[in-house]
Amino acid sequence: MSDIIRLLPDSVANQIAAGEVVQRPASAIKELLENAIDAGATKIQLLIKDAGKALIQVIDNGCGMSITDARMCFERHATSKIRKAEDLFAIRSMGFRGEAMASIAAIAQVEMKTRLHDQEIGTLIQIEGSSFIKQEPIACPVGTSISIKNLFFNTPARRNFLKSNSSEMRHIHDEFQRVALAHPNISFTFYNDTTKIHQLPASGLKQRIVHLFGNNYNERLIPVEEDTTIIKLKGFIGKPEFAKKTRGEQFFFINNRFVKDNYLNHAINKAYKELLSGDFFPLYVLYIDINPANIDVNIHPTKTEVKYLDESSIYAIIHSAVKRSLGKFNISPTIDFNPESGFSSLITEKEHGDIVPPTIDFNPSFNPFNNEKKSANRELPFLRSQENRLSGKQDWGSLYKIANQTTVEQANMGFEENYNEPIRSTKQFIQVNNRYIVSQIKSGMMVVDQQAAHERFLYEKFLLHLENRKGASQQSLFPQTVTLSQNDYELAINLLDDIKSLGFEVSDFGGNTLVIEGIPVDLGNNNINETQIFEHLLEGFKNSQQKLKLDKREALARTLAKNSAIKSGKMLLNDEMQSLIDQLFSCKEPNISLNGKQIIETITLTELDKKFDK
Repeated sequence: MSDIIRLLPDSVANQIAAGEVVQRPASAIKELLENAIDAGATKIQLLIKDAGKALIQVIDNGCGMSITDARMCFERHATSKIRKAEDLFAIRSMGFRGEAMASIAAIAQVEMKTRLHDQEIGTLIQIEGSSFIKQEPIACPVGTSISIKNLFFNTPARRNFLKSNSSEMRHIHDEFQRVALAHPNISFTFYNDTTKIHQLPASGLKQRIVHLFGNNYNERLIPVEEDTTIIKLKGFIGKPEFAKKTRGEQFFFINNRFVKDNYLNHAINKAYKELLSGDFFPLYVLYIDINPANIDVNIHPTKTEVKYLDESSIYAIIHSAVKRSLGKFNISPTIDFNPESGFSSLITEKEHGDIVPPTIDFNPSFNPFNNEKKSANRELPFLRSQENRLSGKQDWGSLYKIANQTTVEQANMGFEENYNEPIRSTKQFIQVNNRYIVSQIKSGMMVVDQQAAHERFLYEKFLLHLENRKGASQQSLFPQTVTLSQNDYELAINLLDDIKSLGFEVSDFGGNTLVIEGIPVDLGNNNINETQIFEHLLEGFKNSQQKLKLDKREALARTLAKNSAIKSGKMLLNDEMQSLIDQLFSCKEPNISLNGKQIIETITLTELDKKFDK
């Protein structure tokens, strides 16, 4: 049998390596930006065309390269960062992967211009599919300019697997955002075709966050700082009221390298546990400085995962620092052991005589169930119950006088949490715990979840608006502006026609800013801040598409319905309950909520009889 094992040609090996290093245009951009940072650049420009498929260009004012280095950087396993194996565990630089430039050159047409600070002439190199086309002297600025044209031109199968331009742009922006956040001391400029997406001056961390996400983030940030022998922690976390239903604004940086870490993320979520429900995620941008010998950054091909030598201690430090920052800025409840002056003054009054306890005046003959004698003071029943509780008496007998009422509508269906104040009864409907609407039917009674019912009605109504493009709008007295992150801004622009169909009046103001001049009529009575409901609409849309894989219109209608529906705990008048029931039964699917659960439950007389052993 003849020999069958052979060494691969370098061009083929480079293409295989490129599959690990360069999955999409964003991967190549990440490598080029990190190389520019390692070159000591203070200004970096990123230019792309056709979402990086036609052109990716990174220009920096770093140290540049010599003629030999310019040629060597395209060889496999060539690097300036590593000399021996031990160096892998003491890495503080960014782009140390030796095959990065070789892999990029294997699947694209690459042109590089570079010049050292002390040289008058630079070097031009052109490579196409791992083949050197040209190398010659050239006049160029100090630093390096690398252009990648026609990515995957010689591997069409991989090019066909790229997503749409909008999807690839989101990946590119995510990579740019991570690098820009990791290095606020560097000036970045980002152009998409001829449009300037970002102009980020060198600044402090807080200013960099505001520049990337919008001016409204200036008031949303809480500083975090902790210095220990294990790690140094600094950065910002977000106030709980601005948490979102997507994880897009959560960043960990280990020695200025972005990482994804579910374990440390849990430490932060635990600090917010009493402040946020499980489906909301807080903003955080946190930097951990740690001895490179205590971490391993080589456990993942893209270096986005890290293994720690003492991860339990790091977890405890982060959780404690975040919890303390929340308490320091009066976000989470804290215990104050310093007595207040009001209590001190009460105690000192004893010098002048005995302290007289407060008393409550009440009418002992008041009967809340006697319609003929109505007291002008409507708080007396509650005060009476409080007095009975203090005196150890419970006048339960008066609660059962309703048994003589002739109709179910006039009966009282339950009690509030204090079990002394009866829930108000109405002529036609009864609201239990401000959450359920109860109505008598021939076979027994019907119980309706008020929030789920309103969500179902609004969802179908908004879907109809999106189909007919006739959503009614209510003009705002004062137009509001909302500044969004780049990804949210592009998403809003793509959805603008559908958003207007829902009843919003929104226009593009430029600079990632939108002007809201009107909102849907259905939201007009909810006293909702226009900018807040608009941001919630975008967040809910992203969440619905990610988790439920809904189409665009269904996701929009679902999000707006959930945000604008009446909530459990809201007291409704009889006419409001009647209107809500009528709206529910006008729906195509009145019995199924947006979460796939029951909206209406019926309890038959037979079931009630069984409860009472009849």
